[in-house]
Amino acid sequence: MSLSGRVALVTGASQGIGRTVAQRLAKGGATVAVAARNQEKLNELVAEIIGAGGQAAAFALDVADEDQVKATVKAVIAQFGKVDVLVNNAGITRDQLVMRMKRADWDAVLQTNLTSAYLCIQAVISSMLKQRWGRIINITSIFGQMGQAGQANYSASKAGLIGLTMAIAREVGSRNITCNAIAPGFIETAMTAVLSDEFKQAAVKQIPLGRVGTSEDVAGAVAFLASDDASYITGHVLNVNGGMLMG
Repeated sequence: MSLSGRVALVTGASQGIGRTVAQRLAKGGATVAVAARNQEKLNELVAEIIGAGGQAAAFALDVADEDQVKATVKAVIAQFGKVDVLVNNAGITRDQLVMRMKRADWDAVLQTNLTSAYLCIQAVISSMLKQRWGRIINITSIFGQMGQAGQANYSASKAGLIGLTMAIAREVGSRNITCNAIAPGFIETAMTAVLSDEFKQAAVKQIPLGRVGTSEDVAGAVAFLASDDASYITGHVLNVNGGMLMG
């Protein structure tokens, strides 16, 4: 699954799944543009990738800001000449029961998790169309498929990503551009680290493989979908959930 010669842009790359995805794509030979709000963490990641023999550059970006998205993609293309692979990974949570959820928390989650993906796709698509090759990979969630109490905003945003994925796949498939989604289940990250041990144990009981997933599990799926080995897969939602949700 060589990615040699490819340029990948990964959002939300400063930590968690995004960080591991960036490392994995670089290991596969891609030049990686890592983007997130935390410049310091991005610089550390770039140093790690370069230290391991890869190529990478950091771009400070708040994906909720349309002007920043346009400027960042323009800067990436100016530096590397193109964007072959886009990984829309940036995401936030603002959990609350719907009866108490503030409109601001709804808007923030939809803007960061869903609207940003549309903005990033729109910004890179001309480059992909010109070269008649592209891979768009949206990181959705098992909760976008089955819902989750207290996460109406998050679940809606992730379900929206699935619809967006299928629509884009239909729009650009004739130009040799694929668009797929990955739906992680319970993954051990900073976002899940704050959950109680009781909650985690209850979650593991619902997972046939009997363990919580890792960011490496997700990164492997991203690397596959980004490669030529996945050239006949588009509009697909790849579940990486240990069997927690099937069908």
